[in-house]
Amino acid sequence: MILYPAIDLKDGQAVRLLKGEMDKATVFNDDPASQAAKFVEAGCEWLHLVDLNGAFAGEPVNAAAVEAILERVDVPTQLGGGIRDMATIERWLEKGLKRVILGTVAVENPALVREAASAFPGQVAVGIDARNGLVATRGWAEETDVQVTDLAQSFEDAGVAAIIYTDINRDGAMQGPNIEATAALANAVSIPVIASGGVSSLDDLLALRDCGAPLNGAISGRALYDGALDLQAALAALKA
Repeated sequence: MILYPAIDLKDGQAVRLLKGEMDKATVFNDDPASQAAKFVEAGCEWLHLVDLNGAFAGEPVNAAAVEAILERVDVPTQLGGGIRDMATIERWLEKGLKRVILGTVAVENPALVREAASAFPGQVAVGIDARNGLVATRGWAEETDVQVTDLAQSFEDAGVAAIIYTDINRDGAMQGPNIEATAALANAVSIPVIASGGVSSLDDLLALRDCGAPLNGAISGRALYDGALDLQAALAALKA
């Protein structure tokens, strides 16, 4: 199982939100590229980036910070937030992103997900963010009546590389991930699932690994910044 350190970008800085609330942002590093380098030096194999401003604006806002990260480190990197058309997808992949994450458009324009996954095999993931089992879009600000599993299963034949499932109520709260819901989703689809939201300790990571579902990985942010989760120790434990 892969551990994806998260760098959430707001106004050019690396921050963490509490349950997706933009006005509850804690700044952890005003130089995101430096933060990325620290994660890579600790041994991470992937990085997970989110353009928080972009998720609300519907277009990339923190592009300069993302580009600085891509120039600074050489591990595969995935990005979500504000990616809602083919031109933006193409531009980011040309700049060196390994994978783009499509969230809002997966609900509003699923044909784009299919088109992109076909055009760029292995480089398009679907981000499913949910409160109480229902998908939320546009920076988690708008709630839908779409069930998580229904949305995920609708892309079974689309060729997407992964599903990144975030339980919004757990995100940044340091209360542990929603293991039951994550495992249920992973067992309901053949697409690799990455867990996000609430991973706050080594025990959380190991519980996800041993949850009985074939998870591709887990994303952690605040716990790494706060020191509640040691990246090197976590990577070693997952490889053991």
